[in-house]
Amino acid sequence: MGAMIRTQLADDAFGDRFDLKSLPLPRRAAGYAVQRLNTDTLLDRASAEFLPVRSPLLSGLFASFDEAHAAASGWVNAHGLNPDGHGLAIVPANFDPVLQRHVLIYGVLRGQP
Repeated sequence: MGAMIRTQLADDAFGDRFDLKSLPLPRRAAGYAVQRLNTDTLLDRASAEFLPVRSPLLSGLFASFDEAHAAASGWVNAHGLNPDGHGLAIVPANFDPVLQRHVLIYGVLRGQP
């Protein structure tokens, strides 16, 4: 079996780099998440698969943009997707302890970032 070719994805492959502390957000964000565009799913840190924001199994917040980027890049490479057409974005997100679910600050994003 041949070796898998891993593609190095550009720094802005999942949207422009941002700092949570400097964004004027409509509500507080607790971390960075990798969202599959046109869905309410986030990349789960434990399984490296996309789960709905309402899933009790989802652990979708990354501490830094770089961690989220590495996870998204790993997912794109693992699934052999085109680096230009992967349909993922790094977004600010939160976790609501009352509802016990992740919150997409910007809602469901459409199209490429």
